[in-house]
Amino acid sequence: MSISIRLNKEEENLIKSYAQLKNKSVSEIVRSAIIEQIEDEYDLSAYKTAKKEYTENPKTYTLDEVEKELKLK
Repeated sequence: MSISIRLNKEEENLIKSYAQLKNKSVSEIVRSAIIEQIEDEYDLSAYKTAKKEYTENPKTYTLDEVEKELKLK
């Protein structure tokens, strides 16, 4: 798949310089940045969900309790 983006000259030079500094292609730099952004947003969403659940029910379990419940011990 090919995707194009519009950049001004300053943005283009910044990205090219950064790619050169990291010894990577512009495609690798852009791909990594996008994937990292998506992962960060997913992680933040998962955190908010977990925090909300914990706030509503602040019950915690020890490692031993979890292992026993899951029959790992």
